[in-house]
Amino acid sequence: MDESVVVLCTAPPDRSEEIAKALIEDALAACVNITGVRSYFKWEGEPCAEKEDLLIIKTRKERVKEIISKITELHSYEVPEIVALPIIGGYGRYLEWVGEATR
Repeated sequence: MDESVVVLCTAPPDRSEEIAKALIEDALAACVNITGVRSYFKWEGEPCAEKEDLLIIKTRKERVKEIISKITELHSYEVPEIVALPIIGGYGRYLEWVGEATR
């Protein structure tokens, strides 16, 4: 079985759907969930609070570099949040589907 991962990315609400659709169309992701979040952080030394969308991207480990490239191409942030986390377990048939959908 391929090594599945979850990639997390925050994006402005006006960009998240475009990013999700591109990842699916290019078979870089099997599924992208989008949910609203409020993010608090410091940027250039200043405290910030933003309403963002969180993209929860299911894919294979070997596709992460391509996903990063696609997101940075489409994203409006200078430094977008993109982190990949390993999936250490799950429903086998679902994980097989993730692998098949991202070939």
